[in-house]
Amino acid sequence: MLVTSAHLLAQLFWLTALLADATQILLMPFLAGAVIASITSPRGRLIRLLLAALFFSWVGDALPRFMDGDPAFLAMVGGFLIAQFFYIGALARYWKSSLLRRWWMLFPYLAAFAVLLVLGSARAGALLAPVIIYGLALMVMAILSTGPGPVAGSCGAIFFLSDSLIALRSFTDIGLPYIGFWIILTYVAGQAMISYAASQRDAQEKSTTTCR
Repeated sequence: MLVTSAHLLAQLFWLTALLADATQILLMPFLAGAVIASITSPRGRLIRLLLAALFFSWVGDALPRFMDGDPAFLAMVGGFLIAQFFYIGALARYWKSSLLRRWWMLFPYLAAFAVLLVLGSARAGALLAPVIIYGLALMVMAILSTGPGPVAGSCGAIFFLSDSLIALRSFTDIGLPYIGFWIILTYVAGQAMISYAASQRDAQEKSTTTCR
């Protein structure tokens, strides 16, 4: 919580870049530590995949700090793309209770993706293909996140919002005040909510197994 607050303050009040970079690199390790501390052994498949997703999210946070330009952006997208694949793997088992069974409720996700693609495609250039791949993976993750319950589903929507803000900042002329602050706030909220939902689901599944 302290690291998150420090990073948000750095974003909001334009404090030193060193503080912003250092605190962002610490966000996912602290969250992973909180997940590990909150669960009982053995770690189930859901928790293992969650921790892998948090690790590659950390890669997406940390690696671009040592690069510039397009390579830095690709490193960020690459890390987060792998994280999304792990999230998809963790959530896929719950697809029967997700919005995939209510296809008419998928339109907001599809519409949001289409709007972002139209707004950003002109300036994405050579980055368009990896951005589309990442956007599709993110959309699938957001839809599947509705399977375990409302908390996880909300996290998927917030995650989608966070990366949509990144796309608007990177590939459009749309200027939003304090956009860096809102990106990090929604990013941390999404990660924290899916971690909490996964931990709760893991505890429920262990309890059900024990009672049988």
